[in-house]
Amino acid sequence: MLDIKFVRENPEIVKQNIKNKFQDAKLPMVDEVIALDAESRALKQEADSLRANRNKISKSIGMLMAQGKRDEAEVAKKQVSEQAERLAECEAKEAELEERIKTIMMTLPNIIDPSVPIGKDDSENVEVEKFGEPLVPDFDIPYHTEIMERFAGIDLESAGRVAGNGFYYLMGDIARVHSAVISYARDFMIDRGFTYCIPPFMIRSNVVTGVMSFAEMDAMMYKIEGEDLYLIGTSEHSMIGKFIDQIIPEAELPYTLTSYSPCFRKEKGAHGLEERGVYRIHQFEKQEMIVVCKPEESPMWFDKLWQNTVDLFRSLDIPVRTLECCSGDLADLKVKSVDVEAWSPRQKKYFEVGSCSNLGDAQARRLKIRVNGENGKYLAHTLNNTVVAPPRMLIAFLENNLNADGSVNIPVALRPYMGGKEKLIPKK
Repeated sequence: MLDIKFVRENPEIVKQNIKNKFQDAKLPMVDEVIALDAESRALKQEADSLRANRNKISKSIGMLMAQGKRDEAEVAKKQVSEQAERLAECEAKEAELEERIKTIMMTLPNIIDPSVPIGKDDSENVEVEKFGEPLVPDFDIPYHTEIMERFAGIDLESAGRVAGNGFYYLMGDIARVHSAVISYARDFMIDRGFTYCIPPFMIRSNVVTGVMSFAEMDAMMYKIEGEDLYLIGTSEHSMIGKFIDQIIPEAELPYTLTSYSPCFRKEKGAHGLEERGVYRIHQFEKQEMIVVCKPEESPMWFDKLWQNTVDLFRSLDIPVRTLECCSGDLADLKVKSVDVEAWSPRQKKYFEVGSCSNLGDAQARRLKIRVNGENGKYLAHTLNNTVVAPPRMLIAFLENNLNADGSVNIPVALRPYMGGKEKLIPKK
């Protein structure tokens, strides 16, 4: 969310940013919100003047009555009544304008970083760097659910009867790997100085609209019927919401947090074969990393965050690459974003396993997260990144550690979380 003063003073910058994000339908909103803001400020000024004048006249009424000037007092009372009516009109109109201004301001995209490549959609994202050698073995790699079934590790049929499509039962060694990866990711981030946290898994609507765009909210969030609560789509929502309406002493920054949570997503739309199984689902678990920091430090933290994910995947013998998200692929609140993609030997290509985002002060502005610094108060910057989301991690893990005999190697880093096991042996 932008500052209305910035929009007022830099309309062409805001419009060019909209064009860079290929959202031309929003261009008229810039002039509209500037006009509404001018009208709102004029009304506010009139209302302030009416209040001051009403107070002045009200004080004079008592004096006139004491002096026996009843006729003049009645005239003054009439003036107070008339001004009260006009003030009520102004306040009602002002509230109406403020609501419309807020809606537009929450719809306009954040100003993207100058380094972001300009492109219409994810097909124009730019590869930055590869880590590890992507290999294709000389034996066929089955679809990930087939690998899991060999270990009696997944039951999609029963999950379909219980909850419908997009859910699953994980069992045995596969469920154990899932839990091991989460525990390993937790300790990995703690070792890097992050504070471990388990947040609420439901949040109120004012937090939802503070952390994400309307489009994201509609596509992702499940609402609890009859209550002002939503199931979180990622723990970032709760973790950033933790600081709502807070004034943070500058000396306490940065906050570096790593959080575990289940995640719930609608995942609207049809998806291809490779996104079935446990790739795109309604419920999964995730380890996340969150940073709240000074504005000048957010670029540095952005690079640290995505590097953490790269390092974790490489420690599990999974080749990855980083992909710079182009302008058209950035959600409206994001200033800059990098996806981390893991190598799929089966598909012979990379697929997304995490996303690192710098949101500048957009979430802080919406949630009123301020910092008390030496030179006054200012808005914090917020960043988030996926440490690991095991459903997708499991796909990459199984494919990259699969042997010709159907067994799966357990990387050294994960063995303490697997009871010392070096391999998974299939049951089928």
